Amino acid sequence: MNLPLITEAAHSLQKDFALPAIAEAFSEEDLVSLLTPLIKTMLDRDFEKLLQICYRVDLGEEKLKTILHTSNPETLASDLARALVARQILKAEIRRKYSEG
Repeated sequence: MNLPLITEAAHSLQKDFALPAIAEAFSEEDLVSLLTPLIKTMLDRDFEKLLQICYRVDLGEEKLKTILHTSNPETLASDLARALVARQILKAEIRRKYSEG
């Protein structure tokens, strides 16, 4: 099964964020839009769990610190969502590259 990279990334994030079933015709922006309110809630109510997800996704400590310290408060959740999605897409690309030989 050769899913589009964004679908593979969405499936990877589905468990961490308890996302609903992901449709095949799903864009990167759709996924960011879906994650943003969840991340916003976690920033306010469950920051520790959000940090655990970021480390599990392997976002990178420097990247996370940069987003947390330099993002505008109004865009912090979407900036973090965008970074998590981008990281999962990159991981899917790497997996695909090495599984194909």
